[in-house]
Amino acid sequence: MVYVRVALALLGLTALGLLTGQWLLVFLLGALAALVWDWVNLRRLERWLRLGRKLDPPKSVGFWGVIFDGLHRMRKRSRDRDRRRRKLVRNYRDSIKAMPDATVVLSDDYQIEWCNQAALELLGLRWPRDEGQRISNILRHPEFVAFLSLYQRDARTISLPSPVEGRLWLEVRLVPHAKKRHLLLARDITAFRRLETMRSDFVANVSHELRTPLTVIYGVSETLGQELGEDPEYARSLQLLQEQAERMKTLVDDLLLLARLETGARTGDIGCVDVPGLLSGLTEEGRLLSGPRRHEITLEAEQGLAIRGNEKELRSAFANLLANAVNYTPDGGQIDLRWFSDPSGAHLQVRDTGIGIAEQHIDRLTERFYRVDPGRSKSRGGTGLGLAIVKHVLMRHGGRLNIESEPGKGSTFTCSFPPRILRRSGVDRQRAIA
Repeated sequence: MVYVRVALALLGLTALGLLTGQWLLVFLLGALAALVWDWVNLRRLERWLRLGRKLDPPKSVGFWGVIFDGLHRMRKRSRDRDRRRRKLVRNYRDSIKAMPDATVVLSDDYQIEWCNQAALELLGLRWPRDEGQRISNILRHPEFVAFLSLYQRDARTISLPSPVEGRLWLEVRLVPHAKKRHLLLARDITAFRRLETMRSDFVANVSHELRTPLTVIYGVSETLGQELGEDPEYARSLQLLQEQAERMKTLVDDLLLLARLETGARTGDIGCVDVPGLLSGLTEEGRLLSGPRRHEITLEAEQGLAIRGNEKELRSAFANLLANAVNYTPDGGQIDLRWFSDPSGAHLQVRDTGIGIAEQHIDRLTERFYRVDPGRSKSRGGTGLGLAIVKHVLMRHGGRLNIESEPGKGSTFTCSFPPRILRRSGVDRQRAIA
């Protein structure tokens, strides 16, 4: 329709030019009329956009009518989208406000941008007074300040007492949010922590109380073994008594260690641990454990690569991994230990050519008393707590455990430690075969 009107206008100008013979004057007048029309419509458009409150566009015809109608539709769609967006934001904010967990929106440099009601009650924030404040200026707990300084662009958690009420324990989680934003989430875990403490205390107390009778039983079995060990009628029974007493003693020791790890109790001093030296000694112990089974155990260690941690705990974790490799690798099999570093941190790999583990069992291996093959585990003297101890030791050192295995082809257990606990003595990397 617009093009028809333009064509009719041109035909009219052409006809007028034919009648008057003044072609130039006619087209100049037509061009001037078009400029005046455009100027008038531009003024209408400017006034409409400037005032902005009137929804109906100016009335016009031709191309300007099409432009006004198109802008009006675009503007209406934009307003509808803005209305829906504002409603969605309000709904989200209302939902977050109603959450029992504290939620704080932080900028890239950890300044408070928004928080919900639970954050006021659990974290002691005051809104809007604390808006723009750095969160570490309000939550001054040393562990939380260190947590912020070590945080990277992945979700992490930390447990600490509430600044409002010291008897409340909070699990604080920092999550990347949008671009250069963070969400700080905190939930009350007081009841859960109390239950965990009660469970750990129960296990620790029972295990401690079992130590004395087990020591007596083991001592009596040794005495009886010396007196009656040569009597065929009693020899086998006494041997079984000693073996089971020793197994119970090992189980009690593991339970006590696991209880201390779970409750955060210190099991030794924190210092610089010479991991290559520690692994060298464990490798010798692994060969003695292997005995007549003659496993080939090799150690490749990056000399001078140490970590800051608890040597007693790390020794227990590494010894459990090596003992598992020896116990579940056929006679004459290969066991390789490798200690190395890369940009992501330090790593200990324990690779064996053992029986392997089916995929469905791997995620549950670090559970207490979980056994892939209960009969085989008991015959090897295992307690079912070794990998649980490994997991908790690594967690206390900021590390993680990765397991790769395939039935019939062996397994690889990798302990990874973060760069922040690495220490170097400047010694060149070497290879040692034990």
